[in-house]
Amino acid sequence: MAVSISNAFVTLFDSEVKQAYQGQRALAGLTRERTVEGSTVKFPKIGKGTASIRVPQTDVTPMSVTYSQVTATMEDYIAAEYSDIFNQAKVNFQDRSELVQVVSGAIGRRMDQVVIDSLVAASGTNTVANSVGGSTTNLNVAKLRDAKKQMDAKNVPAEGRCIIAHANNMDSLLAETSVTSSDFNTVKALVQGEVNSFLGFKFISLGDRDEGGLAIDGSSDRIVYAFHKDSVGLGIGMNQQSRVDYIPEKTSFLVASMFSSGAVAIDADGITKITCRES
Repeated sequence: MAVSISNAFVTLFDSEVKQAYQGQRALAGLTRERTVEGSTVKFPKIGKGTASIRVPQTDVTPMSVTYSQVTATMEDYIAAEYSDIFNQAKVNFQDRSELVQVVSGAIGRRMDQVVIDSLVAASGTNTVANSVGGSTTNLNVAKLRDAKKQMDAKNVPAEGRCIIAHANNMDSLLAETSVTSSDFNTVKALVQGEVNSFLGFKFISLGDRDEGGLAIDGSSDRIVYAFHKDSVGLGIGMNQQSRVDYIPEKTSFLVASMFSSGAVAIDADGITKITCRES
């Protein structure tokens, strides 16, 4: 007997994965995002200019603004899992919620990693040494102030700044009174033990991830990234889409979700790499 699955189920599964995947993208909305046709996307970088005094009846003096561009290359990604027909008569509504979470989580984390990898590869960025605020220290207010100072000095817009940090770094930051005191910060840090914003940065906390996440080296140093959303470009070559196919040789349904994406650092002035030593 032929085994089949309804189009209605596939459509429903795909829509649920899309919804869950958006919720599990920790870095959604924190980059300059563009839909792409083709294998690459170019993000323009326009230099600065200075206004000059206008002298009547003389030639206009151009600012001679520089124009350049950076390129992100699309890569294809897939999250797939078999659902054995002997465990379930078909990929049904009992299985669906669990599969949605597994597949969407894998896709969301991978999309985040695409952005993180572009930050790791960025060169010529601002840097904050792990000695700031004390000898070989973890994340602290002194380091945040240093990152803010460097971005302010390079006229990075205050709106749209964020920080990606590991849970260990956030725990260290929460130990500082100026972060948790209601005199300095929001009540959220006091009540929930979270830092949502501080010194103009929006904070995103990540845990350990199989995709790589924020890696730690052999010296227990981990890089925390402060950046402006316009400093990183994310291209979407193929939006997330799902398929459910029966594979006779496996006597299983293959549940798969896929997308194509690539990211690149656009402006190094808007990126600061903060080195944190974890004990």
